[in-house]
Amino acid sequence: MVRHFLTLSRAIDAGTSLVGRVVYWLILVAVLISAGNAILRYSIGYSSNASLEMQWYLSSAVFLLCAGYAMLHQAHVRIDLISGRFSARVNAWVDVFGIIVMVLPVCAVITVFGWDAFVSSYQIGEVSLDAGGLLRWPVKLLIPIGFALLIVQAISELIKKIAFLRGLLPATGNDGGNDAGAATTDVTEAPHARP
Repeated sequence: MVRHFLTLSRAIDAGTSLVGRVVYWLILVAVLISAGNAILRYSIGYSSNASLEMQWYLSSAVFLLCAGYAMLHQAHVRIDLISGRFSARVNAWVDVFGIIVMVLPVCAVITVFGWDAFVSSYQIGEVSLDAGGLLRWPVKLLIPIGFALLIVQAISELIKKIAFLRGLLPATGNDGGNDAGAATTDVTEAPHARP
């Protein structure tokens, strides 16, 4: 049974990595739009609210859609002063508690309310109040999608933490071990003794 969950976790991690690697190219697109806008503004005096808003949309997309990618790579803010004093097992228990009590419920609420905000914006055809501004619903759609992706990655992290606590995976990332990539270790290769 645990092997099936670890297989699911590996699939989620692969999907999250793919999303992260694709979405972070939007940073380059935002930089190119910003540079193009600056060049046009200073060379011929032309500026566009749409291009400024597009930069904001792209930044929002990177932030929201890569939250799961950041979680996968243990890049979220952590209180190292505190977690550095605990053993890998205590840190894993703290993560399990945090995922179950905070991450999943908060992300679920934001996903539901974000979806409602998107639907409302889409139904009324909400657009920016700025002249030449863009539709608002596409950026509002990023909220439920981003938090849904974060929920999926949180489930993967929960699976890995529980597998670690059961002695089926080595310590990873903030657990006091190696890189988050160790989570892809096959169960048959993982140590079976509790750390």
